[in-house]
Amino acid sequence: MTEIERTTLADGYEISRLIKGGWHLAGGHGEIDRDQAVREMYDYMEAGITTFDCADIYTGVEELIGAFRRDARAAGRTDLLDRLKVHTKCVPDLGRLSGLTKADVQETIDRSLSRLGAERLDLVQFHWWDLAVPRYLEVASWLSDFRDAGKIDRLGTTNFNSTCMAELADSGFDVTSIQMQYSLIDRRPVKRMLDLCAERNIGVLCYGTVAGGFLSDRWLGVAEPEGELENRSLTKYKLIIDDIGGWSVFQSFLRLLREIADKHDTDIASVAMRAMLDDPSVSGIIVGVRHGGHLDRHARLFDVKLDDEDRARIEAAIAAHGVVDGDVYDVERDRDGRHGRIMKYNLNKE
Repeated sequence: MTEIERTTLADGYEISRLIKGGWHLAGGHGEIDRDQAVREMYDYMEAGITTFDCADIYTGVEELIGAFRRDARAAGRTDLLDRLKVHTKCVPDLGRLSGLTKADVQETIDRSLSRLGAERLDLVQFHWWDLAVPRYLEVASWLSDFRDAGKIDRLGTTNFNSTCMAELADSGFDVTSIQMQYSLIDRRPVKRMLDLCAERNIGVLCYGTVAGGFLSDRWLGVAEPEGELENRSLTKYKLIIDDIGGWSVFQSFLRLLREIADKHDTDIASVAMRAMLDDPSVSGIIVGVRHGGHLDRHARLFDVKLDDEDRARIEAAIAAHGVVDGDVYDVERDRDGRHGRIMKYNLNKE
């Protein structure tokens, strides 16, 4: 039986290195069968993938995990609940940043506790849409207060750039981890963030490791897609492909990954994920799917063993393509730019 790799993010806080993402269970990615989603949480837990990622703004996802918790509790499956770690987020709406109060943030935390059916949140990852509204240190201090009050176990961030991460750490915000986009085609964290995290002992949790599905056999040898794509993930990551050199560069990279996959009797997506797990800077990767058919492949990921030649070929290919401009999440923060225009900013319910 495949053994799922685990890691310790902080003293007494252990997670599976593959984290089941929740963004694809929110709106904008297709229809969701709620009962099936809960059943599949059991499957992932039984397989050893015991860490789930969600957010206050992922519509319905905290509630789904809460439903799983209640069901497992009623079934007497405390063995699963004892291992479960749920990483949620605190993402204040863009339109409310200037007037945000501590009571507003407490309401968000209390709402997540209620939705998740938890007495304490395992990890709250803080996101701030507009760095030109300079209140993120103040709001971070409120989250620290809620941790001291027992509402939160660990604190993290999502999509802050390196300068702001250093500010937060220097302010006394006890950062366990940062969740950010980092993959074989998005290398922005290499510029500054990875060194900063190593210096400050901050865990790196990566999303986008298969670029919304683009880093897979499905797209090998396929003509460049035109017009509207089928979901928000593909729209987002197609922009990254454009930024690193375009479709022909990407196809060349897929062909290389297919050669490595053939060598190891696996698939392109597994090579892309395994390569990120082999990065010594990476604590875990977040992989989101809507429904079924992926768990077996995800579990077998830990049987894939890339060698030095594989890694050297991948690194050479990466060095030959472009790098997205700026630091972590900088281009996405430009709301008038190509990346920022596709984001949704005010997702908390009033």
